[in-house]
Amino acid sequence: MVARIIDTMLEKTKKLQEHILQDIEDIKAANHEKLLDRNELKLEMMQELANAKEELNKALVEAMHSGEDINKYRDSVDDLETELKKLYMLNARLGSIVEPVRKMYKEIVDEIVSEHGSGVIEVKA
Repeated sequence: MVARIIDTMLEKTKKLQEHILQDIEDIKAANHEKLLDRNELKLEMMQELANAKEELNKALVEAMHSGEDINKYRDSVDDLETELKKLYMLNARLGSIVEPVRKMYKEIVDEIVSEHGSGVIEVKA
């Protein structure tokens, strides 16, 4: 059970890495629709990873209580940690690209609103 959970988490982590790399490329190419299409999926995958982490912790405790040597999972857990660190770094890279763009758009909107009033732009959330 522990090995299955770790494998699932590794798979999801690598898939999220791929999605973030695709996001970075789509930002460079201004493919905003593709970004939006993947956003929901990425949020679901992140929630699934968080749930799997809880499940993994419980499975490790159960394995330990049943006398199983959990050290046999050390390499797999180390691999998972490495991939999660890569995911974190990719996410930080994506954030460093997205934040300046967000600020630029905000400044443009603020400038238009200050010059022409808020009736010019209707924002739908």
